[in-house]
Amino acid sequence: MSYSDCLSDLLCGEDSSDIFSGESPGCSTDLESHDFEEESSIASFIEDERNFVPGFDYLSRFQSQSLDASAREESVAWILKAQAYCGFQPLTAYLSVNYLDRFLYSRRLPTDGWPWQLLSVACLSLAAKMEEPLVPSLLDLQVEGARYIFEPRTVRRMELLVLSVLDWRLRSITPFSFTGFFACKLDPTGDYIGFLISRATEIILSNIKEASFLKYRPSSIAAAAILCAANDIPNLSLFNPEHAESWCDGLSKDKIIGCYRLMQDLVLDNSQRKPTKVLLPRLRVTIRARTRSSGSDSSSSSSSSSYKRRKLNNCLWAVDDKGSPE
Repeated sequence: MSYSDCLSDLLCGEDSSDIFSGESPGCSTDLESHDFEEESSIASFIEDERNFVPGFDYLSRFQSQSLDASAREESVAWILKAQAYCGFQPLTAYLSVNYLDRFLYSRRLPTDGWPWQLLSVACLSLAAKMEEPLVPSLLDLQVEGARYIFEPRTVRRMELLVLSVLDWRLRSITPFSFTGFFACKLDPTGDYIGFLISRATEIILSNIKEASFLKYRPSSIAAAAILCAANDIPNLSLFNPEHAESWCDGLSKDKIIGCYRLMQDLVLDNSQRKPTKVLLPRLRVTIRARTRSSGSDSSSSSSSSSYKRRKLNNCLWAVDDKGSPE
């Protein structure tokens, strides 16, 4: 009796001759089917990504100074700092900025600093709840470099306002929806996929503060970042960026090339510039009532704190009552 005959009862009704023949019929067909389904999913992401970005004129508002580009840059810088401090995923940071930009496209904030900080905290908190298994308390979330500290109930009210403006659509399409697929397209052997994705992630986050990228959609940003990452690998650095359009239906060669060139310039500029750490004063906007001490100084301080709290809440919800900007 042969070895295959001994195991015939353990083959669950399958044809033993097929198994012991060394052949795998239908395997290539299954792989081709999987690749087609994956490419169809990516194509649907490209088609839908316009629904998860600000309107086409959002960048022009910064260029015309109707929106404060420096305030956005400072808010994004704090989000990145808090993300690193809390150990959040890169996706959490990108989603936070995405929520912030979509909110700013629909609602106008006062020009002074604290509303931008409050919006940043609310967006980071919402993104963390979407992506992180463990989310710190709202007070702990604000410990890293925050100029203002808000009470949890104030942040929660801002979260509700953000959710309302975004129509509760928090599951956004981001460049990270595409980086793995594009890395496989650029490196079919799979030898450098891990490096490509990791390096592309660094490039995307390092350039997220730059308002010029707002005119590019996530798929173009992802393709450009993978191409920039490939420049660090001799075997892949000769790839022609114009051919990236063939990676999936719906990609735009002009958009990818434009974003790639902008990214190259900024990556080179960032590598030549040494980061400087700026220490900013931290101000607690909503101050909890303190234990009363003797003397008139304590009474004056308590009265001033209550006034500041009323002024903050009135200012915040005055923005809410005015409705969307024109």
